[in-house]
Amino acid sequence: MPVSDVISSSLLQRMVAWRRDLHAHPETAFEEHRTSDAVAAALAAMGMEVSRGLAQTGVVGTLCNGEGPRLGFRADMDALNMEERGDVLHASSYPGKMHACGHDGHTAMLLGAAHYLSENKHFQGTLHFIFQPAEENEGGGKQMVEQGLFEQFPCDAVFGLHNTPQMPFGFFGIREGAMFSASDFFEIRVVGKGAHAALPHTGADAIVTASQVVGCLQNVVSRNVDPLETLTISVTQFISGDTWNVLPHDALLRGTCRSFTPQVRKMARARIETICRGIALSSGTRIELEYREGYPVAVNAPAPTQRAIRAARELAGNTNVDANCRPRMGSEDFSFMQQACPGAYIMLGTARGDNDPPLHNPYYDFNDDALPIGAAYWIALAMQTRQSSGPW
Repeated sequence: MPVSDVISSSLLQRMVAWRRDLHAHPETAFEEHRTSDAVAAALAAMGMEVSRGLAQTGVVGTLCNGEGPRLGFRADMDALNMEERGDVLHASSYPGKMHACGHDGHTAMLLGAAHYLSENKHFQGTLHFIFQPAEENEGGGKQMVEQGLFEQFPCDAVFGLHNTPQMPFGFFGIREGAMFSASDFFEIRVVGKGAHAALPHTGADAIVTASQVVGCLQNVVSRNVDPLETLTISVTQFISGDTWNVLPHDALLRGTCRSFTPQVRKMARARIETICRGIALSSGTRIELEYREGYPVAVNAPAPTQRAIRAARELAGNTNVDANCRPRMGSEDFSFMQQACPGAYIMLGTARGDNDPPLHNPYYDFNDDALPIGAAYWIALAMQTRQSSGPW
């Protein structure tokens, strides 16, 4: 199906306008009030039944056309707490906030598909357009599920899409099974005894002890995990000390664990707890561990994955769809929706060139040329409801 058959120049212009307006007005977790208002107004103008309030700022638009499958199409809406450094005309007008992950593009693509399908009923059944807040770290997807998303809007399958500037433009990547890793977070506080830096024997060195913890955490990956399994433990913050000649009283470590199986996830947590206890005992310090489980593994179910592959191939051709791509060590709270309803999550390549800024980079800006491809993917999925039978 050629993209131009479903995405007119006027619809593309509308998507670009939506996307750039959202980019200029980024809102972070559970504060997407302006974004939510804009999405709800656009869906209402399409004649849809619109529901609001799930996970505070979530929006769901529903489109029906007789009997048939009930599908959920999900886009995330939130931005990140970071300063934009690019010089595009539609750059963030909110200091310290920017759309550095492309959720503005995800929202615009799904709105474009909703607009087309509201005017062209090229589907059979019910489509729920799910606009989710707070994907970045705060679990807006989990809240929507817990507050009754699939009870209020029953779905036979739910689908998600994410852009990636590190994948060739127009290329799709997906796989059945584990697509994104689980993500957990830890905070380790080492409480020692402060002392003069020239007299270290009079204190209990929090920095040396915390450094030992960092090194031992890496041993978990290299020596406690089957080499054929996957685990990443990254210490992302090491905070301690105020001046040159004082051994600080304490040190703070923060970081994340990423894994793909419940067994490895459980083992990693147990080993971190053991390391903290052992090093505290040997160093004469006190170590406090706070461990928080974050997003679960995002698992693509067989039938929805095959539907997603078929839609991608209709648009991009077989050679531009990797149907067995490598799992990603990033995490996605779409996983909570997949736990409650069979689903599939796909990646869309949006690269402009070899040196595109990656996601979560202060110079990143979603590639508007990908808007019609993403919207056409949603439309192709919807059209399968009348083209073929079989499980979803």
